[in-house]
Amino acid sequence: MSLNNDTSDPETSSPRLLLIVAAFAAIYIVWGSTYLAIRFAIETMPPFLMAGMRFLVAGTMMYAFLRMRGAQTPSRSNWRSAGLVGCLMLLGGNGLVCWAEQHVASGLAALLIATVPLWMVTLDFVFYRGPKPTTAIALGLIAGLVGIVVLIGPADIGGEPIHATGGVVLLLACVFWSVGSLHARRVALPKSTTMSAAIQMICAGIAFFVVGTFAGEWSAFDLSAVSVKSWLSLTYLVVFGSVMALTAYNFLLQNTSPKNVATYAYVNPVIAVVLGALFADEALSPRTLVAALIIIGSVVLITYSRRRKSKTLSAPLSCTEVTPAE
Repeated sequence: MSLNNDTSDPETSSPRLLLIVAAFAAIYIVWGSTYLAIRFAIETMPPFLMAGMRFLVAGTMMYAFLRMRGAQTPSRSNWRSAGLVGCLMLLGGNGLVCWAEQHVASGLAALLIATVPLWMVTLDFVFYRGPKPTTAIALGLIAGLVGIVVLIGPADIGGEPIHATGGVVLLLACVFWSVGSLHARRVALPKSTTMSAAIQMICAGIAFFVVGTFAGEWSAFDLSAVSVKSWLSLTYLVVFGSVMALTAYNFLLQNTSPKNVATYAYVNPVIAVVLGALFADEALSPRTLVAALIIIGSVVLITYSRRRKSKTLSAPLSCTEVTPAE
């Protein structure tokens, strides 16, 4: 079946529509659930070694599949660039999310990670000579900062704040991810976004093992003590969170509008909060709900405004715009 943009043929339009619906379900539900899967995986696994296994296995699987399909072998400069970008985005971004979820509920982690568009816009303008934020984007930035303060600010603004160190680490994860994403646009990565993601995961997976070794995680990693739930969660992160959902994301980039694809950014945290409450007994306090409304509203405003400015670009979205836990 040809996955092109011509929906006039009735024999191909219905299957294509079903594929698009399934792909949206993948990036909405699967990526929204990765925060909970990370929490379950690190219950009996050290965070950096767990992430190392996830990305090394997922990246190797994707790389082998692409090479069997005839994809071009990445050059040395591709690998060097992928190593740097992968370490910034996956080691610095996802790795800090994994560490922080030892102290912060998965739903709250997802809410803070949802602020990545705020950091992307700000850092792009300040350090990369990117476009000056419009009025709408500036309002979104202010709203996002208010949401962050509500979530991790002092207790006297209403309810108990989240774990302070965990909150700061999650914000650092956003910064690492944003810097890596912005840098990825300026270095020699493979033209195929899927191949680029694969070799980034391989490089980051190796780096995770190095960091985990220096952090002393091997001494705390007892294979016999790893629960079935943790193994299943790791498998889910590899197969669904990394391989399947990323494939669905790339399919959507080629077969639907970028504005529609971008909606994952504000659907994922909602899914994560709901799943955390249902399956991990994570509290949904009024403080959390207020912060969620403010942060998601700011992301909607920023994302929509950025997409409007990007209409003339040939590729306004890329794999670098996926958020850290995914």
